[in-house]
Amino acid sequence: MQRILIVGATSAIAEATARLFACRGDALFLAGRSIERLQAIAEDLKVRGAKLADTFVHDARDFERIPALLRTAIEHLGGLDAALIAHGTLSDQTACQSSVEQLREDFDVNALSVMALCTNLANQLESQGHGVIAVISSVAGDRGRRSNYVYASAKAAVTAFTSGLRQRLYPLGIRVVTIKPGLVSTPMTATFKKGALWAMPASVAADIVRAMDSGKAVIYTPWFWRPIMWIIRSAPETLFRRLRL
Repeated sequence: MQRILIVGATSAIAEATARLFACRGDALFLAGRSIERLQAIAEDLKVRGAKLADTFVHDARDFERIPALLRTAIEHLGGLDAALIAHGTLSDQTACQSSVEQLREDFDVNALSVMALCTNLANQLESQGHGVIAVISSVAGDRGRRSNYVYASAKAAVTAFTSGLRQRLYPLGIRVVTIKPGLVSTPMTATFKKGALWAMPASVAADIVRAMDSGKAVIYTPWFWRPIMWIIRSAPETLFRRLRL
C-alpha cells in the first residue's frame, strides 16, 4: 500500500489516476479548491477500494498554506510515500499578452505554485529519506508557440525546475517524475476540436501510475508525443517563426 497525496485532485487526469491507485488499495489524500467535488471523488474512491480517501481544501496560490497541507496529509495518511501535483489552468493567451496582471496570475498558478509545492515536498521527503514527487507539466513546455506561449513558458519553467530537483534528490533515493501530456480530452479542453492525437484521461493516468511506480524521470503521454516534440524542437528558428502554430 502506498500513501499518496494528490494536489489538484479534482482535475480529470488526477481523478482518473486516483481511481487506479484506489483499485489497488492505496491510501489517498486529496487536495483541491472545491469541497463538493473533493468529497464526491473521495466517496467514489472508497467504493473502488482506497484504503483511505481524505480531503483538504486548498488554493494553489495560497503558498503560505502549503506546510499545513503537507502536515495534515502526513497526519491522515500516517506518512507519505508519493505525491502527484496535477493542478493548473489553460491560459488565455490573448488576455495574458494584453495584461501583465493576468500574466502574473497564470504564472502563479501554473509555475510558481508548483515550484513552491515541490520545494516543500522535497524538504519533507529529504528528511525521511524516501519518496516520489510526480509533476504534470506539458508537451507545450518544449517550445513556445504563438498560440500559447504564456502557458508554454510556465510549463517550461516547471520542466526545468523538476529537472534540477531530480538531480538534487537522486543521490538521496528520492525520485522526481516529470509528466508531459499532449492533447487530453477533459472539461478544460471541452471547446476544442478533437482529432487523432487526442487522448482520454484514463490512458494518461495509466502512464502516470507506471512512471511513478518505476521512478522514471520523464514521460511523454501518450508515447507518440516524444517523436512529435523532437521534430518541433528541431525545427530551425527561421522556419518555426513562420509557422502558424
